[in-house]
Amino acid sequence: MIRVLIADDHAIVRAGLRVLIHTETTMELVGEATGGYETLDLVAKTQPDVLVLDISMPDLDGISITRRIKPQFPSLHILILTIHEDQALLKEALRAGAGGYILKHAAETELISAIRTILRGDLYVDPSMLRLLLKDEVPAVIAAPKSAETLTPREIEVLKLIVQGYTNKQIGEELNISIRTAESHRANLCGKLGLQSRVELVRYAREHGLIE
Repeated sequence: MIRVLIADDHAIVRAGLRVLIHTETTMELVGEATGGYETLDLVAKTQPDVLVLDISMPDLDGISITRRIKPQFPSLHILILTIHEDQALLKEALRAGAGGYILKHAAETELISAIRTILRGDLYVDPSMLRLLLKDEVPAVIAAPKSAETLTPREIEVLKLIVQGYTNKQIGEELNISIRTAESHRANLCGKLGLQSRVELVRYAREHGLIE
């Protein structure tokens, strides 16, 4: 069972995250924090696998919390939750030790995927901010990619949409397919190319001339 702790000072946001986590049979919500120092206490008490952490907390910001927690709990995976599409904050959060950075408006469709990604040890960055990440020297787990010759025309379409920052839901709407089918295409892409994350897919597409 994946133990998840959420930390956000907005009750509505916490309620939404709570519902998403409760729908997953493999996840358990072990606590909710509304402030930075409360988050530190709850992490120590509950020992979660994943901390979903708002970057803007009333007494201690999410990046400062990350810096304090990671040395004490190096195996804890931290997913930063924010409204800020800010390159500087993205860089700072990842360098502080966060395993992912997700925007609040995307959390409804991408949260579970983001949690599973960082649990694998991969880096998760909100699709709309991938291009910012590619400009920086942020370490990522990258496998040796295989040839693109095995990709179907549909998979290439999906890959191009992933590069443009589309979520699984948006890919489904754009191509008139279900979210599950969109997820399946993405999984097939990763399997065929020997890649593991969106960041790697975007790098691959850039290196093989699929994006400008």
